[in-house]
This record gives sequence, structure tokens and C-alpha cells, in this order.
Amino acid sequence: MAHKNNKASYENVLLCVLFLTFGFVFFDRLALSFLFPFMAEELHLSNSHLGMLSSVLALAWAISGTLVGAWSDRRGVRKPLLIAAVILFSLCSALSGLVAGFLSLLLFRAIMGLAEGPILPLSQSMMVEASSPHRRGLNMGLLQGSAAGLLGAVIGPPVLIALAEAYGWRHAFIVSLLPGLLIAWLIWRYVRQDEPRQAPVSDVKLAGQRLALLRSRNIVLCTLISCVFLTWFVILISFTPTFLVSVRGYSAPSMGTIMSCLGAAWVVWGFVVPSISDRIGRRPTLVLFSLVAACCPIALLFAPSPMILGVLMVLTFTGLGCFTLFMSTIPAETVPREVMATALGMIMGVGELVGGFVAPTVAGFAADQFGLSIVMWISCGGAFAGSRAVPAAQGNRAWRAATPINASLHTACVIRDQHAAPFAHHNNNKMSPRPCTLLFVCARFYSWCLPTPKPGHWTEKVHWTARASNWPATVSSPMCNSPACR
Repeated sequence: MAHKNNKASYENVLLCVLFLTFGFVFFDRLALSFLFPFMAEELHLSNSHLGMLSSVLALAWAISGTLVGAWSDRRGVRKPLLIAAVILFSLCSALSGLVAGFLSLLLFRAIMGLAEGPILPLSQSMMVEASSPHRRGLNMGLLQGSAAGLLGAVIGPPVLIALAEAYGWRHAFIVSLLPGLLIAWLIWRYVRQDEPRQAPVSDVKLAGQRLALLRSRNIVLCTLISCVFLTWFVILISFTPTFLVSVRGYSAPSMGTIMSCLGAAWVVWGFVVPSISDRIGRRPTLVLFSLVAACCPIALLFAPSPMILGVLMVLTFTGLGCFTLFMSTIPAETVPREVMATALGMIMGVGELVGGFVAPTVAGFAADQFGLSIVMWISCGGAFAGSRAVPAAQGNRAWRAATPINASLHTACVIRDQHAAPFAHHNNNKMSPRPCTLLFVCARFYSWCLPTPKPGHWTEKVHWTARASNWPATVSSPMCNSPACR
């Protein structure tokens, strides 16, 4: 009992520290978007420059997230990398307030992106290992979705805009150094040291596991969804403040209020969507809320008043909850610990390369040619493409059996076909008939999403087999705690 209490206590402490860490990452990343209307005239910046500034940061995210994630898996090091990354991106954000032109600003944003890129795969890898199975989706949603929304899009806009109006945009960048140093100290003080691996992982084995990532349908599909969904997000978050001021004609305070509504939706949907997926499954949740997210740019184009637009932002900005699913939860439930940060870094990196680097640059040039309204249609197309990509997982059981409830139902199917042999160690080799009967009925009811498994085969969520992915048959996923799948 004491061990469980200690584990739950550390789980909550780690969640709070990483919540602040990734939330502040987005506070700094989005600061440029909120402060751009104040600095554009002084630095002679255009929409194309805004697109390139967003793109270079995303490119740096992609490179560092992929490479540092793989390196941390190889060395088994996470905490020191996380502390160094937080200090470096805080310094670069503060130095953005000292720039004299576009090129120096571009340089600092690139270095800042290199520092921020590894933070998500490192944080989610640490969080998934410390999370209880029934809280995994919720914890990862709070970390990736709600944290970024609360600090980056709820607290960020009014604080940064108030500082810019009172003291100038340069001071708004500079003061961001202090919270970053505080967060680095919190990580050093409260996050446990990296646990040593029981046995060193050979370079040959790691290389084979990384190659197997490219053969996993889950990982490939999550990477494709990441590309189109980051197109939706980065374009939307980069151009919306300027769009509201320049095209819709709203004042700076009204723009800040609307962005705070967007941030409130970010916070709420950031954990609500993953929580819903814990109950109804990952795939239907992704399809539903991707379609809702596609309505957000349309609302920005046609909402008749700031008040109605604010309400629509709260109702339609659901995409950041989807981010947690395809960028963290599904991959973490799919791959073993040895390559978890590699998988998360690859999905994030490729997505940032396409959706965060290429898309904003194209959108910025398109805005200069056809007007800012065109970027909202590009963003809408990204979310809609994501909703169309998810059903490609129709034949992949892991998307339907990736939750505690569905995994239990799938277990019922296995019991039915194997006569409860894998679970004979429970209840003195006897199974209680009433729970089994109930599970059988539920399994029949959910048969549309849980095809009957072949005898002797487990879902990808429970156990990797050579049949499913060419992983070593002895490697279990981090979710596998049952003696039956060891």
C-alpha cells in the first residue's frame, strides 16, 4: 500500500512539473505570434517573414526532437537533457527582445527551436512510465494539451499584450527568462534521476527496433496525421492574431480576449478528448474531434462578432486533444520503452518538418499574394485531411483495443477462444462465470470494433509479436503488466 501511495504521489508531482515545463515551452513559442503586431512595423516584417519565423522554429524542432529523442533512448538519459533544454530556450526567448532585424530574430528562433524540440518526447516518455494505466490518457492529455493551452494561449496573450502595451514588446520577451530558470530548478529538485537499465541495449538491437518503427502501421499512420494536423495548428496559431487585427479589424484587447478563449478551449479539450478516448477508443475520438477542429478556421472567417467568435473558439478548437492521441498516447502504447522517445521524436519531427516548416512558409507567401483569408482555408484543409486519414486504421486492432475498457473486452474474446487458459493462475485456476458472461455480452456488443483474434495471438496494445511488427518476441510494451504477456 505504501509503495502504491508513493508511486501515485510521484506521478502527481511529475505531472505538475512537466505540466509547467511544456506549458512554458508554448508560452515562449507563441509569444512571437501575439507580439508580431507590435514589432512588425519597427522591424519591417511582412506576413512572409512571420511564416518563415514560424517555419524555422518548427524545422529546428523537427531536427532536434528526432535526433535527441533517439540519442536519449540509446544512452538512457532524460533528466539532464530536459534541464539543459529549458535553460537554453529561455535564454533564446529573452534574446529575441534584443534583435535589430529579421535575420537576428530568425537566428534566435532557430536556436530556440533546437532547444524546445526534445522536450515533448522526453517529457512524455517520463510521464508514460510513471503513469497508472487508468490515468495514462488523462496524464498525457494534461501534459501535452492542457499545459500548452493554459500557459501558452490563456495566460500568454493577456500577459504578453499587457507588457507590450505598457513597456514595449522587447521587455515582454526579456521577462520570459525568469520563469524558465525557475522551471529548470523544479526539474532538478523534484524529478527523479533516470533509472538504470537492467541490461544494456546493443546498438544492433536498437537499430533493428528503430527500423521496425517504419514497419509499424500505427507509427506510420500517426506520422502522416501529425503532418496534416500540424498544418492546421501552426498556421492557425501563427496567423490568427494578425488576421484578427488586420482583416477582421479587431482591437488588440479584443484580439487578446479571443485568443484567451482559444486557449481556454485548448486547456479543456486538451484533457477531455484523451479522456473520452479512454472510454470509446482512439479512432472514433480522432475522427469526431478532427472534423470539429476543421470548423475552427471557418468560424474565424465568418463569425459576425467578437463575442460569438469567442464562443465558437471554445467549442471548435478541439485539435490539441487529438495531438495527444496520435503524437503520444497511441505510439507510447505501441512501442517498447527502449525506443519510446525515438518514436515520439520521429512523429513530432516529421510532423513539424511538413506541417510546421513547409506549411507556414507556403501560407505566408500565399497570404501576401491572395490575402490573409487564404491561410484559414489551408488550416481547415489540414484538419479535414487528418479526419480522413484516421479511418485508414480500419484493419488495425491496436486503434480499437488501445484503451483499458476495450482491452478488457478483447481479453473476453481471448478467453472465449482459449478457454481461459492464459488466466488460469487467477482464482485457483477457476474463472468466475458471472464476470466472464458479462464480458462475453459486452464483447458481442462491441464486435464492430473488436474483430475476433486468432487463438494464441494478442493485440498490438498488449504484446508485440514477430507476426505484427518484426519486434523481438520477448519485448513487451510498457503497458504489459500481466503474467500472460510476459
